[in-house]
Amino acid sequence: MVIPYGPYELDDDPTRIDLDAVWSFLSTEAYWGRWRQREHVERQVANAWRVVGGYDRASGRMVAFARAVSDGVAFAYLADVFVVPEARGKGLGKELVRVMIECGPGAAFRWTLHTKDAHGLYKRFGFGPPDPTFMERPAQLGR
Repeated sequence: MVIPYGPYELDDDPTRIDLDAVWSFLSTEAYWGRWRQREHVERQVANAWRVVGGYDRASGRMVAFARAVSDGVAFAYLADVFVVPEARGKGLGKELVRVMIECGPGAAFRWTLHTKDAHGLYKRFGFGPPDPTFMERPAQLGR
């Protein structure tokens, strides 16, 4: 599904994802992704339930990305959401999240995510502190 958005378009076609762009951002700019190796990122993108890329319509360059992990029935986890610096401030991040969680097969799912920033963005889409039914076991990396 291709959705135009000003000078950009959002597309959930996984074959269109630019893995070099995803790797470049996650390995150098994302506080949450620098620990991963490229092979991890490639495997995460390949095994994602859904991915959405944001593309500059003039050049075709990928400037935004989000991926989701899901059971495909009732639950999804939003991950690796980013917009490159030169495309920020134009509402593309909001549209990217909207397309991912409201315009696809997971529109009625329970969505979760982890983030230490952009809380205002996610709150617009109903994200908030977990309810009493939610528990989490933190990552055991390096163990």
